[in-house]
Amino acid sequence: MRTDCAITLAGEPVHLLGERALYWPAREALLIADLHLGKADLFRRAGIGLPSGGTGDDLERLTRLLRQHPARTLWILGDVLHGAAHRASWYRQWQGWREQHEALEIGALAGNHDRVLPKADLGITLLGERVQEGPFLLRHDPQPHPSLHVLCGHLHPLARLPGMQRRWPAFWLRDGLTVLPAYSRFTAGIAPVLDAGERLVACVEDAAIALPPSR
Repeated sequence: MRTDCAITLAGEPVHLLGERALYWPAREALLIADLHLGKADLFRRAGIGLPSGGTGDDLERLTRLLRQHPARTLWILGDVLHGAAHRASWYRQWQGWREQHEALEIGALAGNHDRVLPKADLGITLLGERVQEGPFLLRHDPQPHPSLHVLCGHLHPLARLPGMQRRWPAFWLRDGLTVLPAYSRFTAGIAPVLDAGERLVACVEDAAIALPPSR
């Protein structure tokens, strides 16, 4: 089974990856949304018991993606953080991971959870609320643009496959706007109501499965 879905957005060939990322070959760029570093630590400090994993697992998956897809740049479409927890284990894990990938350019768009990101010292470039790259406008919130194709996150879209009750993270392909799934596995989400012509590409066990367009 293919692990990616090759499509064209705004005239640019891109790959929607089952690992919850978008790869743009022409720019050798990998895009993810809603990383939510430190979310599990925040819940644990509040006394909520969680299984092991979290940030460490997310970073291991990101390492595998970078091995499989030649990338000079990683763009994070908002919600890099989930809260301030510099002394938590996620921060040490991120610093170690960043040292291993010091040649990788990382740019981050500001998300609604990123209030302390400017002080977080993560070794990344802060791009503000929006930035244009070729025919794309990168941002966190799903706000359309009159002439650019928007790549964004924030909504954590989910899809249900025929005959299955479980919902899976998904890309939501809309007219002039593509919403990426949440990269972090420790997130909830929404099952979007699709307008005519819109479709979902579900991320199922690291495979991208394109569902039929809505009628």
